[in-house]
Amino acid sequence: MGGGITKLLSCFLILYLFLQVVAEASINNSIGFPDIQGKGEVAVLDGIRRLPRINCRFACARRCMKASRKNVCTRACGTCCFRCHCVPPGTSGNKNSCPCYASLRTHGHKPKCP
Repeated sequence: MGGGITKLLSCFLILYLFLQVVAEASINNSIGFPDIQGKGEVAVLDGIRRLPRINCRFACARRCMKASRKNVCTRACGTCCFRCHCVPPGTSGNKNSCPCYASLRTHGHKPKCP
């Protein structure tokens, strides 16, 4: 009789885990995160505004690949990407596609982001 209860509990546990995976997948699909660059769009989940996640390391490596001082460029770009959740396309310019990135300044009022 103890074996029947164990099987029943196992079935309920498996069903619970399956439903949890399905629920999580449906939540992730309903958010509708935009492409990797984000373009400043905001996702809303449970009434909380969330900026889309992007791979800052990849985006900054692409942005700084032609820089003369790659480490400095990548460090500054990473800070800007972390704050703005976007990095302009290309290796320079195009800052109009990411206004937050373009607006960040250093203490000396120079553009912070490469």
